[in-house]
Amino acid sequence: MSAVVHVVDDEPSVRKAVSRLLRAAGYDVAIYESAEQLLDRVSDQKSESGCILADVLMPGVSGPAMRERLERIGARLPILFMTGSVEPIQRNAEAFLKKPVAKEELLDAIERALGSVRASE
Repeated sequence: MSAVVHVVDDEPSVRKAVSRLLRAAGYDVAIYESAEQLLDRVSDQKSESGCILADVLMPGVSGPAMRERLERIGARLPILFMTGSVEPIQRNAEAFLKKPVAKEELLDAIERALGSVRASE
């Protein structure tokens, strides 16, 4: 099974732009409008490899709350947070990216996160 980059953002334009960029770079991408959508899917596939690229501030379940729930169910996907706010850096995140994130910075962060998954397999 190939690694999947799970993109979680409540802004349609961000989801579209990021998923387009990642697919063009050769990644498999799954997109979600909310943390709840991701949690529903990942809870059934805890062994899937990949990483999560999630917005910090979303309606409903926030990025940090999503991370806590993933930890409780035993999901081990690395999480990269992105935000347009001035939120402090969150613990247990592979990276914390400021929107708008540069293409090279995003791709480098994803490669590091996927590399950490490969190293632990």
